[in-house]
Amino acid sequence: MDEQDRETLTAKAQDIRITTIRSIGASGGGHIGGSMSIVEVLTILYYRYMQVDSQNPGKSDRDRLVVSKGHAGPTLYSILADLGFFSEDWLQTLNQGGTNLPSHCDKNRTPGIDMSTGSLGQGLSAAVGMALGLRLDQLSSRVFALIGDGESHEGQIWEAAMSASHFKLSNLIAFTDYNKLALDGCVDEVMSLNDITSKWVSFGWHTQRVDGHSFDQLERAIDKALAEPCRPSMIVLDTIKGKGCSFAEGKVESHKMSFTSKEAEKAVSQLTGKEGE
Repeated sequence: MDEQDRETLTAKAQDIRITTIRSIGASGGGHIGGSMSIVEVLTILYYRYMQVDSQNPGKSDRDRLVVSKGHAGPTLYSILADLGFFSEDWLQTLNQGGTNLPSHCDKNRTPGIDMSTGSLGQGLSAAVGMALGLRLDQLSSRVFALIGDGESHEGQIWEAAMSASHFKLSNLIAFTDYNKLALDGCVDEVMSLNDITSKWVSFGWHTQRVDGHSFDQLERAIDKALAEPCRPSMIVLDTIKGKGCSFAEGKVESHKMSFTSKEAEKAVSQLTGKEGE
């Protein structure tokens, strides 16, 4: 990745992070931690790799994304609004009565959402089904899926992992948001995943582990995954829960927390280096 591309993606990620903080703050709080940790991966997917059309969200040969950790929907909403799938005004209605942007992803309400998620453990199975369907339809589109590390305690994740490997779904690229903090505490204290990379290798996946906030590492990993001819790919992302949001970063309680628009603006000021101006 050249310097100009890196700077462009970094600036875009900053904008998405700020928009998401403000959107969640407008609703009085929400799932800030897991929304902040996936900003970079969703930014590089949508602004560099994914083939989607805001004017035709249901286009049959589009790439698909399943955010299985559906509580991180606010970051995806910020990106979809920026790309023109819906008005940016919607972002101020997040998780409010009658909104088209509920707390968790809902394909029946939000243009650009490919799968309703939030019941943890189920999204990867849906992604496997999508990848199989694309193969049956002889379409070259890809399916990207994003799962959580706490979600990886669910047995259904590993059933889906077995299926994807068995069917050699090379059109499926998944990511684990390995921020190491779940709703109830540290992931390893709730139930250790041990060597998560080796686990995915043992299930027959092409597996890599990278810094989930580094665009250079993300690009190299995604390029390798796209070149994999006969296996599904898992990219384990080492991330920081609440990344870039001063009052949430690295905190267990940031999974879902209350905060005001005033607190959101303070976090934005710190993020942009304009605090106190």
